[in-house]
Amino acid sequence: MLRIFALALMLTGAASFVAPAAAQDYPTKSVKIIVPFGVGGPADVYARVVGQHLSESLKQSFVVEPRPGAGSVIGTTEAAKAAPDGYTLLMMSNTHTTNETLITNKPFQLMRDFVPVSPVNYSDLLMVIHPSVPAKNLKEFIALAKSKPGQLNYASSGPGTPYHMAGELFKSMTGTDIVHVPHKASGDARSSILGGHVQMMFDAVTTMAPNAQSGKVVALGTTFSKRSSVLPDVPTIAEAGVPGYEAVIWIGLMAPAGTPKPIVDKLNAEIRKVLSREDIKAEWAKQGATPMMMTPEEFDRYLRTDIDKWAKVIKSANIKVQ
Repeated sequence: MLRIFALALMLTGAASFVAPAAAQDYPTKSVKIIVPFGVGGPADVYARVVGQHLSESLKQSFVVEPRPGAGSVIGTTEAAKAAPDGYTLLMMSNTHTTNETLITNKPFQLMRDFVPVSPVNYSDLLMVIHPSVPAKNLKEFIALAKSKPGQLNYASSGPGTPYHMAGELFKSMTGTDIVHVPHKASGDARSSILGGHVQMMFDAVTTMAPNAQSGKVVALGTTFSKRSSVLPDVPTIAEAGVPGYEAVIWIGLMAPAGTPKPIVDKLNAEIRKVLSREDIKAEWAKQGATPMMMTPEEFDRYLRTDIDKWAKVIKSANIKVQ
């Protein structure tokens, strides 16, 4: 019995060195970052920025692979099935926290099938209309929508995305009936508003601001509680006629459940180094994005709180997937 007990202690001790050793050597090959959203959107853009810096610091390639579709469900399902070894990561957003309530039949559960690694950043959304719409400001657009219930459309990149939820929140708070037109990716939705195929869209200020500045769309308001530094002349939606309205888009990284914690902690530490860089903060500020830094444990609590928050909004506003 003593010999068996001693052997068990030795095996336990040996196992305790495996994870730290794996983390110390990690990564030994390229790492895949699955982005379940379209090319050119915030998740894709910032996944490439973070991936580039991680490649430089960890001496292995971090390759971004877009897998858009079904409001992020297609790419997220692929990531959930990946080996939990740190070589597949998921670039996620608040689409995922809303989808926990909005899409009940998806083949994964966020907090069961993934572990939080690190948030990346957040940014305002921008509400825009096509120049052909006969409205010059938010109050005029609301009046127009109320006079034509069910006749105006708004684009999003799919159910549960921040663009969709911002639109539904707007409808709920203004008492308007505007038809949701989901697209496969944010680039497709952006093309629809620029082409005049839909009348309105909420989009990340980081990607839509240049179109507003060039006159391709008309900016009616931003969605944060204070004005965007990128578009300081554009009022917030709360200022412009919908008191209390607020919505943002944020993104972060998760890994398949079971990924060794030392590897998660190493990734978190390296990402925090990237987000702490003054050049990164300055460049992102010009684009309207603000870095978010948390430990994996803090990010876990943040995600669970966001899931609960949007569950209440979805249920109280009776938001459905179309």
